[in-house]
Amino acid sequence: MSKSLKPQLCTDDPANILAPFIKGYREHFEAGRYAVKRIRLYVASVFHFGDWMRAEGYAIHDIGEVVVSRFLSGHLSSCTCSHPVQNHLITNRAALNHLIRILRAQGMVSCPTIDALMHELALFDAKMAEVWGLSQGTRDHRCRIIRRLLKAQFGSGPIDPTSITPSSIRGFVLGDATWSANTIRVMAGAVRCYLRYRKLLGDNVTDLIRAVPQPACWSQSTLPEALSDDELQQLFRSFDSDCPSRRRGYAIVRCLADLGLRSSEVVRLSLDDIDWQTGTVRITFGKGRRADVLPLPAATGEAIADYLLHERPKTPCRNIFVRHVAPIGSPVGRRVVQQAVHAAYRRLGWDRTRVHILRHTLATRLVNTGAPMKQIADVMRHRSIVTSATYARVDVARLSAVALSWPGSAA
Repeated sequence: MSKSLKPQLCTDDPANILAPFIKGYREHFEAGRYAVKRIRLYVASVFHFGDWMRAEGYAIHDIGEVVVSRFLSGHLSSCTCSHPVQNHLITNRAALNHLIRILRAQGMVSCPTIDALMHELALFDAKMAEVWGLSQGTRDHRCRIIRRLLKAQFGSGPIDPTSITPSSIRGFVLGDATWSANTIRVMAGAVRCYLRYRKLLGDNVTDLIRAVPQPACWSQSTLPEALSDDELQQLFRSFDSDCPSRRRGYAIVRCLADLGLRSSEVVRLSLDDIDWQTGTVRITFGKGRRADVLPLPAATGEAIADYLLHERPKTPCRNIFVRHVAPIGSPVGRRVVQQAVHAAYRRLGWDRTRVHILRHTLATRLVNTGAPMKQIADVMRHRSIVTSATYARVDVARLSAVALSWPGSAA
């Protein structure tokens, strides 16, 4: 008895409306070293989309987010096409989002029209970078918050912040009863930053700024959390075991713990930032748009060199840390840094989640070794020595030597 063949997804159809673009589409993924199976699924999704476009009467120039959304929500969920199709929502969305970007890069479809809200957020983002030197992650987060505020107030109409009432500002920031003080603090910071930006433009928003709630912040009520020396060594040793991208993860953790880098600074490290002759590393575009030069500890340099020589994929990208999965060789994002640390925590059986604790650990170690506060501020790259002084509270040995007995206690 002959075994029946399973119907195959359509990956070649010269009659399809999108067939002329498939070659360039494939080459895009092949250049990123995507898996053959992934490329096949994406191509099948594009052909399915092309069949639907022809049936609905769409042309190439109609392709965009709106048309793709109609396909995903209106057709894919109830597809009755006669031939086999790839109906996984996430795969189809990814495939078609790539298609839109590729066609726009080729000039085949137009970019979306920038409405008043998008224009306002673009100007706000530029000002946050230019005036306050905020990181990309902070700017993106604040833009998402302000988008919600302006969308609720003005919809798709003109933006006029002076028409917003103080009560609306308070209601937006306070949210509902389930919001924590930290959430309110983040919302307040974003709204206050936006109103200050509008004030720079000449808008009279002083009353709105005053209306932004300011929840209590007891930042000095607890000691900065840090790992002990033994815990730090356990963390380093957790990369001795076989785990995915072991050398990259170890080098990332050494940068966090030995240099006190932030996640955003780790992902921006470039091959050009390290001077192997002098043993220094340049931290560019850090918080506040400053560039700093730090000594490169031997252990950190060895971890980076080991990664570069034995695990890093061949790529023209100058970033030190790059992706090991498609698109292979592209710069990593902050999420990769977080995942490397979280995976190490899980291997050790810890319930920790914070990555920034490694930066606190470095500051704590410097304080406990008696380093002058000015040197600590330089290593941590704090603008003010007052920021670094908060770590003085962790030097329990010295504090106990100068502590006075509590009134009424036993002598």
